[in-house]
Amino acid sequence: MAQARDTLQAFLDGHFGPGAPRVVPVGAVGAGVREGGAPDPWAADRPTALVHVSASAILLGPWGGDGSAPACGSCLAVRWQRLRSRSERNALETGGPDGPRPAGAWPLLTGPVQDTVAALCEALRHGPRPVPPATDPADRALPQVTRIDLTNLLVRTYPLLADPLCPDCGPPARAQTRESVRPLTALPRPKPDPGGYRLRPASAHPLPTDALANPVCGALGAGTWTDVTSSTTAPVAGSVFIRGYAGLHDVTWSGQENSFATSRRLAFLEGLERYAGTHRRGGVAPVVGSYAELRTDAVDPAVCGLYSADTYRTDPSVEPFDPDRAIPWEWGWSLRDERPVLVPSRLVHYSLPTARDNFVFECSNGCAIGGCLEEAVLGGLLELVERDSFLIGWYGAVRLPRIDLSTVGGLTVPAMTERAALQGYDVYAFDNRVDLAIPAVTAVGVRRDGGPGTLTFAAAASLDPRSAVEGALSEVLSYIPHLSRQTAERRGELEAMADDFSLVRHLKDHPQLYGLPRMAGYARGYLEPAGARPFEEVYREWEADGRPRTGDLRDDVAVVRDELVRAGHDVIVVDQTSPEQERMGLRTVSTVVPGLLPIDFGWNRQRALLMPRLRTAPRRGGHRDHDLTDAELLRAPHPFP
Repeated sequence: MAQARDTLQAFLDGHFGPGAPRVVPVGAVGAGVREGGAPDPWAADRPTALVHVSASAILLGPWGGDGSAPACGSCLAVRWQRLRSRSERNALETGGPDGPRPAGAWPLLTGPVQDTVAALCEALRHGPRPVPPATDPADRALPQVTRIDLTNLLVRTYPLLADPLCPDCGPPARAQTRESVRPLTALPRPKPDPGGYRLRPASAHPLPTDALANPVCGALGAGTWTDVTSSTTAPVAGSVFIRGYAGLHDVTWSGQENSFATSRRLAFLEGLERYAGTHRRGGVAPVVGSYAELRTDAVDPAVCGLYSADTYRTDPSVEPFDPDRAIPWEWGWSLRDERPVLVPSRLVHYSLPTARDNFVFECSNGCAIGGCLEEAVLGGLLELVERDSFLIGWYGAVRLPRIDLSTVGGLTVPAMTERAALQGYDVYAFDNRVDLAIPAVTAVGVRRDGGPGTLTFAAAASLDPRSAVEGALSEVLSYIPHLSRQTAERRGELEAMADDFSLVRHLKDHPQLYGLPRMAGYARGYLEPAGARPFEEVYREWEADGRPRTGDLRDDVAVVRDELVRAGHDVIVVDQTSPEQERMGLRTVSTVVPGLLPIDFGWNRQRALLMPRLRTAPRRGGHRDHDLTDAELLRAPHPFP
């Protein structure tokens, strides 16, 4: 590739003379920071280079844009690199001081290729700027990258989002301070509908969707795919490799609605949420110190849940929490105490690849995106309530009231139950409130003939109980078309897990395990006949006295906050918003409620089983007249997907 770069640079020097466009390679060495590798030898030239040579294409840019979100060649190189395959990324990013070694002189730049590059450079440098082909105004406003395919000279152009951590054009790094943490706004947040919880619909946000997903420099991935064969929902998804604790792992983002257009929009929003949640994107350095040093301002990680002593003894990837060990922390804001609070970074950004604070493996618990801070906070807190309620119901073997789905009203629920029936499934919904008044619903899909793909579970929480029912059912429907096949494909593995729960190690293992007919015995409380109660009866008290209807989103947040505080918990918000999201009018947060049961994946990493709330909540909620004993807990992996 170095030879191709030199050849093309010499050609452009001859064509343009002094001031010819600079040429740099991409894919020959790692761009940005490399773990254990030598610095990028082209780092000084990348920011201003116009021509970038890869093994299969020539990239020209960035060019154009309205100046509101400038990007440089370093941004392009990093975005391009993040879309490579697992093996290629590992070679570029962790391949030692020499990086990948060339297999030969490649690519071969023919005369037509060089002429095409020169002609496009001429148009970009001296002629009227080309009009970006994107149809969305948010994409057209961004810098553009033009790709010339070396096999057929096909020319395509894609928008580029600047990398906020770019050392050349990104904002300067700064330290976090107490003073930098701001409470929620004191301004009213009037809602268009008192019964809704979004200030604007998802379709109103100016998302640069081409910049988010394209094969050259997509910020969230190389593209999206739709499953037109799905018989229950209209799924749209995308994915990208994210570097985490154990190397690169595939992070998928998706939307599961009743139309592909809506699903695609929601998929992008979920992708943006994961983008901000997996890593710190704003160039702000964490606070580093031990809990012993910072405890006046810090959350106690033990209250958020730790693993068993046996896990720390047998699992080499985790170490016990040491209050005297310095770890990274993030500043958040306590909604209960109205003050800044430090939260361990590991509980906020769930893919930060650091070994200093490996006392737990967190996932996206409580992370949410919204059109304003209050929207995001409400979504994050409701997700925590949903998962906490589900785990108490499951591990606490709580007998939950079943909701008569025929009484929910509207057209959505009957349509979903009919779609499930066509696939051979009955669906049930349960009021999963235990000791919190906030509506939380668990839905279960049950295969009628008891065959592979026997059970599938999902949950949702909302201040609107009808939305909670619909949300949980929609999730269940998204899994039904695939569960039978997944069970058959992994039958041997899953049978071994059913014999030995310690083999349940990954997220997918939990829901797929309950595709086995033999696992239905552990879900007896959801399957045994019980009278269903009318929807209006189940939620009459909540609708009359609990649900806020003031028309101000701040009051909705306050109701959830106050309910959690009454249960004895602090409520903390950490702002994760990336610069790209701010320009889109979006905010992303991690909400942390120490003491609520966190969802974990892997049977040896179940913090919930060790936490006091699992034992006390059923008594507090009137489901038991005593705190649960260890013998009364259901000792089987949860089926949460």
